[in-house]
Amino acid sequence: MATIEGIRKAYIDYVLTEGVQPKSVYIFAKKNKMTEAEFYQFFGSFDAIEESIWSGFALNTLIEIRAQEVWQEYSSREKALSFFYAFFELLKGSRSFAVYSIKKQPKGFTTPKVFEKLKEIFEGFAEEVISEGIETGELSDRKFLSKRYKDALWIQFVFVLNFWINDSSTGFEKTDEAIEKGVNVTFDLFQRSPIDNLFEYGKFLAKNGGMKEKMGFGQF
Repeated sequence: MATIEGIRKAYIDYVLTEGVQPKSVYIFAKKNKMTEAEFYQFFGSFDAIEESIWSGFALNTLIEIRAQEVWQEYSSREKALSFFYAFFELLKGSRSFAVYSIKKQPKGFTTPKVFEKLKEIFEGFAEEVISEGIETGELSDRKFLSKRYKDALWIQFVFVLNFWINDSSTGFEKTDEAIEKGVNVTFDLFQRSPIDNLFEYGKFLAKNGGMKEKMGFGQF
């Protein structure tokens, strides 16, 4: 009997063996001793299988990191780093598929369909840890900009993903370095800075601009 996991494994085996998606659901189903109807009970297309595989990586990563005893003690930065490290550690076991899937995607600024669910899960996680960071004061709550923090983290994630598929260093140590430097730089930008103080001072002056006249210092 066909199952979600069985179809995923059969699909991965096919594309890594043949280098391309099956020509039709009929051919794929016949090769794996199932009917087309059984296939469509779980997936509407081959791209839907890939989307499910990628979202599965993200969901399994979240299960793993949230099970850590120290998870609740982590800062927002540490939670983000934990996700990145755990995701790419998990991905090592499916590197051949990941490279195949990424390299066949069209180039452009829009998110390929097979990564849409992954992005949705990632952004949900990013919003969660960013919100916690703002509440604790770890991160700066900037008008208009705070809502874009998750986008910056997604861009960082995509950068590391593309870095990783081209990384030939032992144990992918260069990717670990890219994660550490990239996530830390991104969170440094999220934190309060002298520019924030300058904006706050500007807001104060705008609000209290008439104070010097009231105090008799109008000549200055």
